[in-house]
This record gives sequence, C-alpha cells and structure tokens, in this order.
Amino acid sequence: MKIGDKVRFLSETGGGRVAGFQGKNIVLVEDEDGFQVPMLHSQVVVIGDEDYGTDHVVQVKQRQAQQAAAKNASSATAESADEEPAERPVTFRPKPEERKGGEQLSAYLAFVPMNVKELSQTRFETYFVNDSNYYMRFAYFSAQGASWRLRHTLEVEPNTLLFVEEFGREDLPQIERVAIQMVAYKREKPFLLKPALDVQLRIDGVKFYKLHTFESNKFFEEPSLLYPLIVDDRPTRSIVLDVDRMRRDILEK
Repeated sequence: MKIGDKVRFLSETGGGRVAGFQGKNIVLVEDEDGFQVPMLHSQVVVIGDEDYGTDHVVQVKQRQAQQAAAKNASSATAESADEEPAERPVTFRPKPEERKGGEQLSAYLAFVPMNVKELSQTRFETYFVNDSNYYMRFAYFSAQGASWRLRHTLEVEPNTLLFVEEFGREDLPQIERVAIQMVAYKREKPFLLKPALDVQLRIDGVKFYKLHTFESNKFFEEPSLLYPLIVDDRPTRSIVLDVDRMRRDILEK
C-alpha cells in the first residue's frame, strides 16, 4: 500500500485514496470531499490496479483544495444556524508539537523488515525519520549509472516519521547508491535558517540478509536499519567513493 492507492474500508462503508501514514499502523484516507480519515492499516484494502504516483496525488489534492475552498465560500452564508456541530465534518488538524532539544536537525533514512521473523522471505519498508522541530522537504534519488532517478519527493512534519516505499530483495540493486537532498523550515513562526542538505549513501545489500543488522531504536517498535543523514546539525559525510577522483589524486602526487 502506498500514497495514491485507492482503498475501501473493511468495517464500514466508504473509502478514498491514501494521503499519508502515521507510524506503521495508521493510514490517512482522503475521501472525495478532501477530508482525511485515520484508519487502522488492517481495516483498509487496496482496490483497482491503477498506479498513482506522488505527482498525481499532489495534483488531485490541489484540485480538491481549490474545489473545497470554492464550495465553502459559496455555502458559508447559506449554512443553517441550527445545524448540529456533530453533523459537521472534522477538518481540524493540530499543529505538530515541538520538543526540548529539537532545534538541532537530526534525520535518518530507515529500512524496516515487514516480518523480521522470516528475514529470508520478508519485504522491507523505507521510512524518512525527522527527529527535530523543523518541517523537512526532501527528495530521494537512486543512481542509474552516471545519472540519477527521482524516487520520491515528500514533506515530513516535525518529530515524526513518514513511509516512503516498500521493496523486496530483488530491488536492492536499484538502491545500491542513493542520495537525499533536503531543506528544513518552520511554518507561521520565525526560525533559524539551516543549510540545505545533500548526502549520498551506499546501501550495503548484504546487510539485508543478516538478522543482527536490524537493531532496536527509539523510532520503531521493530528492529530496523538506520542510516544517519544529519545528527545535531552535523551532516553525515557522503560515503560513496569517487574512484575517478581518487585515481586523479594519486596520479597528481
């Protein structure tokens, strides 16, 4: 299940499209009116075989927001004064909470086995972990020879984690080299400007076959593999070797 999938509810009538995730168990389902309903992962099922990318979801959300704004503007004066509050849809979304010590940026790329007890057969989930009081807008790339392919571009709220994608071992060669570019900011308040982040990582596919690779941490209930991107405002050094540059440096000596 991924963002953009069309789903229906199992325990009640209704459905919509997946707009996001909260942790591993909660799916945010957006109905045709643009309202998001949190549902347990086990209570929704994907329907249809359409392949909806992130760009498609963004376009749909923008159209729905425009339609909702026009609808609200035209119906505000005609709304009945005796309408029961319980009949009105709940659209309030609380602001993300800030925490002490969260003014320094920390972020991780995380890989979580979907069934760690069957490591030889399980698939894996990729998450972006934002351990700071800043919003983070990031782009996630994978290398294709000398070029790069954009895999996802998403926004992560402060002090939360966001599901990025699901993959199997057969997909590991595609993410052997990845890159993250990121900007951090706050909404509706002043903040200290943080430098943009650009980190390249080499993902060791062998680790996905070893149980001890996946360790307990404060972000996930299940053992997971964390790749630090930035910790306490200190970016991780890119760990992709530039062989051509090394050869040039040796010849110049």
